[in-house]
Amino acid sequence: MNITKKRGRQLLGAVALAGAAAIALAGCTTSPSANESGSASNKTITVAQVNEVTSFNYNTPQGNLDMNGMINYMTQPQFVTLGSDYKITPNTDLGTVEKLSDDPLTVKYTLNKDAKWSDGKSITSDDLLLGWAQASGYYDSATQDESTGKVTSGTQYFSLASASPFKTDYPTDITKDSITIKYKEPYVDWQLVNPIQFPAHVVTEEAGTTVDDLLTALKDTPAGDPAKPAAANSVLKKVADFVNTGYDKTSLPSDKKLLVSGGPLMVSAWTPKQSMTLVPNPEYTGEHKVKFGKLVVRFIGDANAQVTALQNGEVDAIQPQASADTVKALDAASGVKTIEGSQVAYDHLDLNFGSSVFKDENVRKAFLLTIPREQILNSIVTPINKDAKVLDSQLYLPGQDGYDDTVKNNDSSDYSKVDIAEAKKLLNGATPSIKILYNTENPNRVDTFQAIQASAAKAGIKVVDGGSPDWSSLLAGGDYDASIFGWVNPGAGNAAIPQLFQTNNSGNYNKFNDATASKLAVETQSTLDESKLNDMKMEIDKIAFDKAYGLPLFQSPGLFATGSNIKGIEYFGGQTGIFWNVWDWTK
Repeated sequence: MNITKKRGRQLLGAVALAGAAAIALAGCTTSPSANESGSASNKTITVAQVNEVTSFNYNTPQGNLDMNGMINYMTQPQFVTLGSDYKITPNTDLGTVEKLSDDPLTVKYTLNKDAKWSDGKSITSDDLLLGWAQASGYYDSATQDESTGKVTSGTQYFSLASASPFKTDYPTDITKDSITIKYKEPYVDWQLVNPIQFPAHVVTEEAGTTVDDLLTALKDTPAGDPAKPAAANSVLKKVADFVNTGYDKTSLPSDKKLLVSGGPLMVSAWTPKQSMTLVPNPEYTGEHKVKFGKLVVRFIGDANAQVTALQNGEVDAIQPQASADTVKALDAASGVKTIEGSQVAYDHLDLNFGSSVFKDENVRKAFLLTIPREQILNSIVTPINKDAKVLDSQLYLPGQDGYDDTVKNNDSSDYSKVDIAEAKKLLNGATPSIKILYNTENPNRVDTFQAIQASAAKAGIKVVDGGSPDWSSLLAGGDYDASIFGWVNPGAGNAAIPQLFQTNNSGNYNKFNDATASKLAVETQSTLDESKLNDMKMEIDKIAFDKAYGLPLFQSPGLFATGSNIKGIEYFGGQTGIFWNVWDWTK
């Protein structure tokens, strides 16, 4: 969603999602051989990834992609990480998070006094205040048009992949190293809030202002009120505008300040369409310091080319899109370890509610009745996982508590089989044309599109090929009738719910607009009772099927593979992928 953040490329699902593969030159070797020797500080680890980086800010609608999120995870400060069991784990390398009160929910963030950015500057409460302002939406006073999402009055400052699901007062008890945040209402995912991303001293300089002026603007600008919007604060707007787009890059920025890191690694080189190189952040201290001298991420979109690169020693590990052919090729390779599992991710078909062709509910339902979900599953997933089944929920994955219960009640059974006769009946002689956006460089999405196109034609529906290698940048524009992509979740939390189902949420790409679902989606974020939360999620799930939101297709299988000379890589199905425990890797 940054279901944030996401997978032949995936969009990040709300704390992030699933999506498109970048073109890569599979024959290029941009790193030392996997067989190099020497001290740990000289060791280079090379990993192949499907997608290329498009932004150093994964928290915007255009930057909310899996690979961007992985780079952010390794290079920017994190108060928490997720363990292999998706358990929230405090990261004391950066500082501490302390809940001071349940009512009202009050949380204190304290930075370690020796925490520094890679340029040697101290990480301070200035950076926390900027991160809080970015994540909270505290200052936004924008009113948006329900059909277009465009701002009609007021000001939207920071552009987020998902509109902030929590509300707080202005931070209090601000010291050089800490801030305290008091929530206006309970927040179900408070443990996942990370009020820091970029260095305030860099952002303000790039925006043409100063840290002091930013702090004054943050203090003096009132909380946003759409009913009575105040005039935009020019300093805050300049800073927000830079954060929104200034980190979007397609090659190594000449301005090295954009590469300042607060995580264990920092970007040092980028050869577009080929590779990105990261090196240890010399200012990083703590348990998450890496044990190697260089990490090279090779961009290899083709899974077979990744396998070949691994077998040839060009790379040490790969994270290809899982397929039967890829697994077969890995099984035949010598000296290769394959690590398989399920991702906290799923592929899906979404209908664009801003499209004129889908204003008619009968057309939506007719089209969904032509989707050959079983055929798609059998061609893509079943060869890898013979026990896999069609996904029948928009909010739960198989094996999660609540999945079986929601499937019994969400009316997903209405679309359990292709029904061309019923589709024709609903169309009543109409022959609509439907343009589908998808990633043309992802074989699974190409196969899915072609299966849908052939099946829909039987009902008189013309499916137009709207595929593009740049599909993710087109997703928010809405120049399509339906889209095929994937969401990948972090593995914990509930922030994806409003991202998908809240009206006018910036992550609600298909402009779904149901008042009840939107209200429930917002209310889930302040619902701490697990039973009530599940009831609300199940009600939203049912509304999605009843209103013909689209169809979930399948839970995405996951696949890592390594050579024999690298240790420490373990499977993880969340959005940080193979890099989730990069500090444990040795060679």
